Amino acid sequence: MRLPKSLIDGHWRFRRGIHAADREHYAGLAKRGQAPLAMVIACCDARVDVSAIFSAEAGDLFIMRNVANLVPPYEPTGKYHGTSAAIEYAALVLKVPHIIVLGHSHCGGVKAYREGLKGKPDDTTFIGPWLTLLDGLDVKENEIFEYGQEAAFELAAIRQSLANLRTFPVIRDSETTELLALHGLYFDIASGELLALDGGGDHFVALPES
Repeated sequence: MRLPKSLIDGHWRFRRGIHAADREHYAGLAKRGQAPLAMVIACCDARVDVSAIFSAEAGDLFIMRNVANLVPPYEPTGKYHGTSAAIEYAALVLKVPHIIVLGHSHCGGVKAYREGLKGKPDDTTFIGPWLTLLDGLDVKENEIFEYGQEAAFELAAIRQSLANLRTFPVIRDSETTELLALHGLYFDIASGELLALDGGGDHFVALPES
């Protein structure tokens, strides 16, 4: 089966438009390597276009996507730790100054957990166990009242991922020495609004204009 025509056409629009107009920038990226401003840990959800949300150009963001934008705790055991490897690479090798956990509205992963999947046997092999990372969520009553239960769970998941980030020694040390800042953001798909976790980590507020 061929690649969908819309993707082929889209690629050629990119080649003839965006890439051709900024060929020097892309050539520089290829030669110099990457030095992103931030790592973004986002959901796989196709409705969440990370680069578009920030009007970011190629090379600006080091993006890690997984189901429900989750971060596992530091656990150097086993064989395969894709999210943890990306975090380590961003902090240790790229030395990004910012790591953003970007949650979003109407998250299917958080919804599945909220509705009772929680690692129970079902017809999936990996999703249920992955969602057990949400066990012990601190869902705040005031956020249920302000944003609704669905959003309150999604906001709590962002806090949990930030807490798990801080279990990584390289993250904890870099944050302590102010070489790295952690941020929690929440994207509302319908309105386009971003909420940001305040400095105290207690409340999400609308992201102000700079």
